[in-house]
Amino acid sequence: MAGKQCMTRLQKEYKSLLKDPVPHITAHPSPSNLLEWHFVLEGAKGTEYDGGVYHGKLVFPADYPFKPPSISLFTPNGRFATNTKLCLSMTDYHPESWNPMWSVGTILTGLLSFMYDTQATTGSITTSRAEKERLAAESLAFNAKNPTFRKLFPVWIEELARRAAAAAQPPPAPAPQAQPQTGQANGHAHAPANGHADSDAAAPNGGGGLFGAGRQDGGGGEHQNGPAGGRGGAGAGRGLGNTVVTLAVVVAVLAAVWVSSGSSGAGALLQSLFAQGGAAGGHAGPR
Repeated sequence: MAGKQCMTRLQKEYKSLLKDPVPHITAHPSPSNLLEWHFVLEGAKGTEYDGGVYHGKLVFPADYPFKPPSISLFTPNGRFATNTKLCLSMTDYHPESWNPMWSVGTILTGLLSFMYDTQATTGSITTSRAEKERLAAESLAFNAKNPTFRKLFPVWIEELARRAAAAAQPPPAPAPQAQPQTGQANGHAHAPANGHADSDAAAPNGGGGLFGAGRQDGGGGEHQNGPAGGRGGAGAGRGLGNTVVTLAVVVAVLAAVWVSSGSSGAGALLQSLFAQGGAAGGHAGPR
């Protein structure tokens, strides 16, 4: 039967832990026995215990705080054997080194610090880092099977459900890749499949285009877009050029006839040919 001083001290320590929690440590007395406390140690990030949730138990003597408690762990962790009393300076293994000024927070802080160490003691075991990491990942699900853990630490049961829901989420779909642009925003035209450039883009004023202008200043045709317009303008230009060449040849022939046949007969022939050429070319003959 715990004495009044022991009960008062444990109640005071519990209130202190609730008011000023110790980082990575949670502890609650058993609802049916104030001398039995259950605790949870959280593995620190960057260590082989990262993500681990380790459930253990403190059992206080009736004359606490003048004698130390015993400590044991339930959760497999790779550092301490489970369900085994640990030999530490603040446990009942070494009552000679116990300090009555130590509290539950002090005891569990020392236990967590010793957990990160590699020093051997009664109740300690040796495992690989990979084994400790595996046990850390499985620790919370292991604890959830314990009825006392579920009753005293409902927040961790909720955390287990959250982790399970997160693990069940499908991986995010990859972001769609941007499709290459088929047109250019600067207004330049693309060459059609037949290799001809748009004559409007190549030569908007009808001159200097790669395949000729759609409209020539000297011709009377309508402006046409594209390669067909360029070819129409060029055809009109070639027709006019052929007429001029034909007339030049006729003039040269008549000049030769003039010299050889005399001026009177040649003049009549020349006048007749000019009249025929003007009718063929669409122009009135000389007046």
